[in-house]
Amino acid sequence: MNLDEIKSKIRSPYTRDRLLGLAFLKDVPAETAAPLILELINDESLQVRAMAVFALGIKPTPQSLPTLVKILETDPDYSIRADAAGALGYLQDPRAFTPLLRAFYEDTEWLVRFSAAVSLGNLGDDRAVEALLTALKSDETLLHQAAIAALGEIGNPAAIEAILPFAQSPDWLTRQRLAEALGNLPSPKSLAALKYLAKDPHPQVALAANLSLAKHPRS
Repeated sequence: MNLDEIKSKIRSPYTRDRLLGLAFLKDVPAETAAPLILELINDESLQVRAMAVFALGIKPTPQSLPTLVKILETDPDYSIRADAAGALGYLQDPRAFTPLLRAFYEDTEWLVRFSAAVSLGNLGDDRAVEALLTALKSDETLLHQAAIAALGEIGNPAAIEAILPFAQSPDWLTRQRLAEALGNLPSPKSLAALKYLAKDPHPQVALAANLSLAKHPRS
């Protein structure tokens, strides 16, 4: 599909066409794609808006960061705010740290906080560790998973003691996230926990633990 055909789809009155147009922008340079994406950022279709928000994260231009921050801070739909938080992580821009941290602490919807936690991990900024540690005290299992994964991505050894108790989590996906995170947090305690998780009854947890053990310098 050439650029004129994509533009036609983007400006179509039919939701399916607009979604198709966004999909075809994946092979278009960011500078050309971004103005077309921005045409749909306030689309009447929630599905189109969500896809446009995501597209801004993978087609970064100078407009991406301020646009996504504004959506994160002001959009009335929590799912779109969550999409914006996720897209900010794709940008890998350190300027996204403050708005993501604010969303993590202040947004009342756990899905937004979940996406913000994941993106804070993507940024790899040690300043996020304290906030992510507070997420471990949440009642939301998915927040535990996001925080553990993010702490693993950041790789700060200060997180080890706080995440080790999740080796006993009844949720296998939480244990898997722990096994993956410990692979980036080498220490005698993480080595012992990985050996324990390598015997986990759930095959995905055991596999993740063994893969992390293979990376461990003292395994």
